[in-house]
Amino acid sequence: MSVLITAKIKGDTAMFRRSMSDRAGEFEKTAERGREAGALHHRFGIGEGYVLVVDEWETAEQFEKFFGDPELQAFIGSVGADASTAPEITVTEAISSPDQF
Repeated sequence: MSVLITAKIKGDTAMFRRSMSDRAGEFEKTAERGREAGALHHRFGIGEGYVLVVDEWETAEQFEKFFGDPELQAFIGSVGADASTAPEITVTEAISSPDQF
């Protein structure tokens, strides 16, 4: 059974947007490491003053290990995350539903 993870990370969204193209290779390498660690799906959304991460992982423990990696945390900070504010992370059981698409 997989889990859905959302992480709301406050920070400089303009800097984050720029980093998506300026540092695309680093994002690609991070995605590869995530898949190797158990990530099944990954998306970003940008809100007013925050980035929303929406992931599906095999287990919450795999996500926690991956997200807690100091190298990943340094990367997140370098692309605009506010280091003084902890991300809001929600973990839920992924379920199937008749209206799923």
